[in-house]
Amino acid sequence: MVSKDLPFTKSQIEEIIEEHPTPFHIYDEAAIIKNAREMKEAFSILNGFKEFFAVKALPNPYILKILHEEGFGVDCSSLPELIMSEKAGITGEDVMFTSNNTPPEEFIKAKEMGAYINLDDITHIPVLEEVAGLPEIVCFRYNPGPLKTGNELIGKPEEAKYGFTREQLFEGYKILKEKDVKRFGIHTMVASNELNEDYFVETARILFEVIRDISKELDIKFEFVNLGGGIGIPYRPDQERVSYKKIAKGVKDAYDEILIGNGIAPLNIYFECGRVITGPYGYLVSKVRHIKKTYKNFVGLDSCMTNLMRPGIYGAYHHITVLGKENKSHDKKYDVTGSLCENNDKFAIDRMLPEIEKEDIIVIHDTGAHGFAMGFNYNGKLKSSELLLRPDGKVVEIRRAETVDDYFATLDFEKLKSFK
Repeated sequence: MVSKDLPFTKSQIEEIIEEHPTPFHIYDEAAIIKNAREMKEAFSILNGFKEFFAVKALPNPYILKILHEEGFGVDCSSLPELIMSEKAGITGEDVMFTSNNTPPEEFIKAKEMGAYINLDDITHIPVLEEVAGLPEIVCFRYNPGPLKTGNELIGKPEEAKYGFTREQLFEGYKILKEKDVKRFGIHTMVASNELNEDYFVETARILFEVIRDISKELDIKFEFVNLGGGIGIPYRPDQERVSYKKIAKGVKDAYDEILIGNGIAPLNIYFECGRVITGPYGYLVSKVRHIKKTYKNFVGLDSCMTNLMRPGIYGAYHHITVLGKENKSHDKKYDVTGSLCENNDKFAIDRMLPEIEKEDIIVIHDTGAHGFAMGFNYNGKLKSSELLLRPDGKVVEIRRAETVDDYFATLDFEKLKSFK
């Protein structure tokens, strides 16, 4: 019987539930910090390494503050993400702003914060210049097209809406040079939840080669290369964790060969991972509301796709533990569902689990990234609270649950009374 570890016991969760009703996401702070330090240590062999945590993975200022204290920056893609980072005390070149189809106010805010601005399209150069002025350093997002194979989550690079072509990179950096920009960065992001370390080394080689070619042709010097994110996590118990050290060694070898070998070094190496930083250290805790037996056996939880969309929209696997029944035989087949009026509102289909009863506590693993963040209010469902399990064992609420009043906050019922 395969299983996954938990940082808490059933009795601890029962105590937490007395104060914080289910459903809720709970994050293991000690494990997040340990993982962050392991990443920093592994990648310390790379010149100027820095991780910019992808805010979209877990947009909570408490998490951002914890990671910032570990030396991480943030990767933002919207005005609210920029503001959240600022409120967490993160500004300047600790912020990487990478967006697409960007509205002017976001360029303005990023420039005001002193963030690295990473442009997604060549037509954004005059827009940025007009609305905010060109900053001292500008970065472009590269789409390598057929040079790189995407994966099932992010698709083929040449079909993606993101980034410059190779030809546009040369043209864009030439424009910047003519406008007296002196500092340059380059970025790409071509994978999501990828477990093959060689994939990231290959991406680095592609970027290093284009840096070599642009540097020589345009006589400009790059200050940093952002290799993107996309490092996956072992959602299934039988999957292996990605080796930071293997990626770092491969990237360093490519750096030494292509950049040092051509006299282009030094330049800083950045990543913008999200999922791998916090994903394995979050848990959706829920209670069984109903057991339904028709053509199949259904376990109905008090959570739904509002709390975790990935299984419903991707068919993604998330491991499930029934607290207190970890060692019982997994001999019953269930669909584990929510209460949304959509048949894809299922956390698991035909999952073998121990026999489940009403009020059992269910833990869904690996929800620390793209869990709460992807929530929505369809069907009038409300988002859950977020809790933080601190290293000393205490639990802190870092986001309260939504209420019905929150759901109605943007509606004017007084005006409705006179509406005809």
